[in-house]
Amino acid sequence: MTLNGGIRFINNGLKTSIRAMQVQSTLIDIANDNIEGFDKVGYQRKEAITSAFTEYLGVNGISTTADDKVGRIANTGNPLDLALATKGYFQIQSEEGIKLTRDGRFKLDKEGNLLTLEGAKVLSESGMPIKLSVIPENLKHVVVNSKGGLSVFNKATNKLEHVANIGVVDSNGILLMRPEVKQGYNEYSNVSLEREFLGMMAPLKAFDANRQIFMIENSNLAKTISQLGSAS
Repeated sequence: MTLNGGIRFINNGLKTSIRAMQVQSTLIDIANDNIEGFDKVGYQRKEAITSAFTEYLGVNGISTTADDKVGRIANTGNPLDLALATKGYFQIQSEEGIKLTRDGRFKLDKEGNLLTLEGAKVLSESGMPIKLSVIPENLKHVVVNSKGGLSVFNKATNKLEHVANIGVVDSNGILLMRPEVKQGYNEYSNVSLEREFLGMMAPLKAFDANRQIFMIENSNLAKTISQLGSAS
């Protein structure tokens, strides 16, 4: 008795070329997303991950992960602009549930709730929405220290009163002990335009090569069909 095992993959050239072009187009799209996100606050570069069987799986063999390196930090002077000088995320409560973001552009509503620009509530380290006990006359009366401790100046008591600690977590939702929060700053993307443009060259060339192969094979197939038709 003989046992045979293994994987056999037989496919024609046209399908192989089309699948390869789809893969290269997906890689190019990922690079384009990164280029578009270059000036976006809190944007994290997408890193393409290709499976060992992408040649056979096509686009199903490609996935992405976020590059969590710290991006470019710039001063804004706005007390409600916060940036993280280390890896981590702010926790926010949106209509879809709790989400993580590095976009620290916040605002206050009339009730003193700390919100994102889109209106989602910013959460404390205890997981509760942050609400200021005193509505400040001037945003400069809001103080956030490097550990995320938020305080507001109470004019009535002439004291700086602690409100809450802003929740800063890692990608698994675990609180960071040293979040390194910077008040009055925005963090822009960690995208390098030079890296993206250079990295796009290889898939562009591969796409063009597969397109040429597809055109040749398509032309040969058309000639064969024509010859078969004339022979009959």
